[in-house]
Amino acid sequence: MKQPTRLSIRCAVVEQPPNGWFDPIADFLGPAYLRNAFTKGTEQEIEFLVDALGLAAGTRVLDVGCGPGRHALALARRGIAVHGIDRADAFLELARAEASREDLPATFEHLDVRDLDIDGTYDAVVCLCQGGFGLLGGRDEEEVLRRIVRTAHPGGAVAVSAFSAYFALRFLEAGEEFDPDTGVLHEVSTVRGPDGSERPFDIWTTCFTARELRALGRTAGLEQVAVHGVTPGDYGARPPALDRPELLLLGRRAISPTPAPTGKAVA
Repeated sequence: MKQPTRLSIRCAVVEQPPNGWFDPIADFLGPAYLRNAFTKGTEQEIEFLVDALGLAAGTRVLDVGCGPGRHALALARRGIAVHGIDRADAFLELARAEASREDLPATFEHLDVRDLDIDGTYDAVVCLCQGGFGLLGGRDEEEVLRRIVRTAHPGGAVAVSAFSAYFALRFLEAGEEFDPDTGVLHEVSTVRGPDGSERPFDIWTTCFTARELRALGRTAGLEQVAVHGVTPGDYGARPPALDRPELLLLGRRAISPTPAPTGKAVA
């Protein structure tokens, strides 16, 4: 009888990242962030979300962990009123400058997602490309997702992307470590700045299974919950798959009240 092949997977207890660990990376990257290949599919992603979430000109949308604003700006070009929040000042400056240059209905604010405390203000809320949800290092995700959902009015649409644990384990590379307890993937990545200079940075990404993400969404107050398997620049209503790096959680805030945040999440 043929024996199954055992995968060589580096599983370890991954250290918890310090609060704000991504800020130095954002400062170093600046506009070079938009050179990354995964940013080139923004228009396709927004086309899918506009249809899936029922967005239209005049809709009010919150973009959580907006970075340099690529999704927020794409929405604003369609006449959608967008407010983006992020804790990386270098990225916010880029987003504000582009919104001003194009005279778009988009505003941006420095805010840590763990301090988000808004109830029922927006028609829809998005948190994409890991945003403020996937970079928490295995801590606070349940509370943060509750805060994200709560910003939408009852019945309002919610879209949150997260990195797939299935993909992370299947394509684990040399030097990467995956923590099976927290679902955190740790790697040291060489990042290239605007002037071409390079620096290594530690990166911690929280990974999820589709079942886990569905359960978190319902606990956070979502109904009509769906989880799709997606690739940057190729969003669609497809089931999760081992070769799709991201999961896209879609739903609507339940009409019945959701619990208020319990206070600032522990960093």
